[in-house]
Amino acid sequence: MADLVVLGYPDEATAKKVYEEVGQLQKDYIIDGTAAYLTRDAAGKIQVESPTGVVGAGAASGALWGALIGLLFFVPIGGLILGGLMGAVMGKVADMGIDDDFRQKVQDVLQPGMAAVVLIFSKVTPDKALDKLAPYGGEVLRTSLSDEAEEEISKALAGKA
Repeated sequence: MADLVVLGYPDEATAKKVYEEVGQLQKDYIIDGTAAYLTRDAAGKIQVESPTGVVGAGAASGALWGALIGLLFFVPIGGLILGGLMGAVMGKVADMGIDDDFRQKVQDVLQPGMAAVVLIFSKVTPDKALDKLAPYGGEVLRTSLSDEAEEEISKALAGKA
């Protein structure tokens, strides 16, 4: 089972430092997962920096991140709307453990001018990760994703559902 964690920060600089720290924690095998760094500009547009690079909320680079951000913020991502793919993915949202309450909390954390780090991980060494991330503060939101939900969503995003 994987966990989805959103770390919200009032400014972009702090979130960027946390994202870089998470990257180091991954290299040190303290966190086994992936992360993305999100910012929301004054106009409300979301930018995502993921392991696949920087993408706008309208781009589909990194299909899992694109779909996840779209689901959390109700943003149609690139071509996912075409061919009913977004419908297939939306059908899996409840199974993922991402309910409307969690989505609303994520949206509240990432207001215009704010930033967040989003992590999906299956393993973590909590004491070491907390030691490195605690100095940055921030608001923490967490939910669990089942292995089955991850697999089904990946299939849906690959067009195999």
